[in-house]
Parts: sequence; structure tokens; C-alpha cells
Amino acid sequence: MLNKGLRDQESIRIDNMLKKLMSLVYVPKFWNLEDLLYLENELKDLAMNVESLGEFKEDELITHLERLHFDWNQFELFADFLVAFSKGSQFDFSQKAIAIYNYIQQESKTFSFGISAKIANAKIN
Repeated sequence: MLNKGLRDQESIRIDNMLKKLMSLVYVPKFWNLEDLLYLENELKDLAMNVESLGEFKEDELITHLERLHFDWNQFELFADFLVAFSKGSQFDFSQKAIAIYNYIQQESKTFSFGISAKIANAKIN
């Protein structure tokens, strides 16, 4: 278990990394090799790459993110990243995003209409 100071530093590091990932996928583009390599470099900080992200089963991905000490907001932001990345690339991670959203709804013990809307949106995309 991390003490409060280390947990705060880790949380800030994860938040910054997720913001960087989100900035990469919200720029409309055609994904070329250079873009994917840049994205893979950012995913490396989460101990994964695009290929391993595709190979993770939904429950394995959630367990992996738990080991990285993700909080509920960070889980949600990562799922948002998966949905956004799926829209603009040849990869489809929407089922993994839905699993993460469902995990948040069940485990956080707090129902969120926003996450429920994101689940519905991910299902139609």
C-alpha cells in the first residue's frame, strides 16, 4: 500500500499521462506508423503498448490498471481514451472501454448517469 505522499505523486503522474494520451487521440488524423509509435511511447508508462492492449482480456486490463493504482476518475479517463482511440484508428477497444465503465458503476457503489451515457455511446460506435 502506498503512503499518502507517494499515492498523491503517483496519482498526479497517472493524471498527466492520461491527459497526454487523450490529447493524442482527440486530434483528428489518419493513424500512421509515426503516430502509433508516439502513442506506444506514452502507453509504455502504463506498462503496455497497442499490441498488448489488444491482447488484454477485459478483466485482465482492469486488474492491470488496479495494480497501477488507478482511481475511479482515472479508470473513466482511460476508458474515454479507449473509445476515442477506437474511433480514429483501425483498432476497436470499445468493448474494453465498456467493461471498464461497467466496473466503475459496480465497484464504486455510485451510479453515474454520465458513465451510463458513455456505455450507451460506446455500444453504438
